[in-house]
Amino acid sequence: MNDVCLSCFGRLPDDSPRTGCEACEYRVHSWLRELPRHWVLLQDMLRPDSGPARRGGVGRAHAPLPVRLEALDLLGPGQVVLLDDPHGDQTAGAPMTPLLYGWARYLTADADVPVARRDAHGTVHIGRCDGAGIRGGDVPGLCRWLDAYLPYAATRPWWDDFYEQLEQLLLRVRRLTHTRPVTRAKDAPCPDCSAWSLVERDDELHITCTVCPARLTPAQYDDHRAAVMPQLAALALRIAAAQQTAA
Repeated sequence: MNDVCLSCFGRLPDDSPRTGCEACEYRVHSWLRELPRHWVLLQDMLRPDSGPARRGGVGRAHAPLPVRLEALDLLGPGQVVLLDDPHGDQTAGAPMTPLLYGWARYLTADADVPVARRDAHGTVHIGRCDGAGIRGGDVPGLCRWLDAYLPYAATRPWWDDFYEQLEQLLLRVRRLTHTRPVTRAKDAPCPDCSAWSLVERDDELHITCTVCPARLTPAQYDDHRAAVMPQLAALALRIAAAQQTAA
C-alpha cells in the first residue's frame, strides 16, 4: 500500500487501498466531465483556414488545407502506440478517442476489475470484466464509462500514468479552445494567514489559499465562514458607526 498519492504526493489515510487521493480523483472526474464539452467545440473548428493571397507576404499563396490540423490531431483516428522519433519532430499527442478507448481497454484487462451484470430475470451478477461495454465509441460515451470506474482506477498502481495522460490531453485541448476552469474568490478570509485569498476552482475538490498552503473542503469552508463572518460583519458596523460619529 502507498503512503502518498502517486499524482500529487499528498498523504493518504493509513491502510488506504488508494494510489490516488480523493482530491486527484475529483480532479480527473471534473476532467472527464469537461472533455465532452471541448469535443463539441473542436468539431466546430474542423473548417479550413481562409484568406486571399496578398502582396507583402500577408495571406496565402496556395489553397488552404481542407481541415484545421490542430483540431484534426485531437479528433482524428489513431492507435495509442509508441513511435520512433529519431529527429524529435513529432509534437502532437494521441487523439482524444484512441487515448480514452485505450485506457478503457487497459482497465478491463486488469485482472481484478469488477463488473455488475443483470440477467434476463433481473438478478445482478458481479464478476470479472471481460471488455469495455461502451455505448458508442465517441468521447462523451468513453468519458462516462471511465468516470464510472474512476473509484476503482484510483486504487491501481498505474493511476499516475492515467492521471498524467489525461492532464496532458486536457492541456492540449484547452490551448486550442482557449478555455480554462472558472476560479471564484471566496468572501471569508483564510483561517491560517487571515488574508482574503481563498479561491474555488471548478476542477478542484478543495478551496485553497493563494498566499499560504491552506486548503479546505467545501464543508470546512462553510463552517469557517459561519464562524467568522458574523464577527467581521459586526466589526464593520462598529467601524462605520465610529466614522459617522467622528464626522
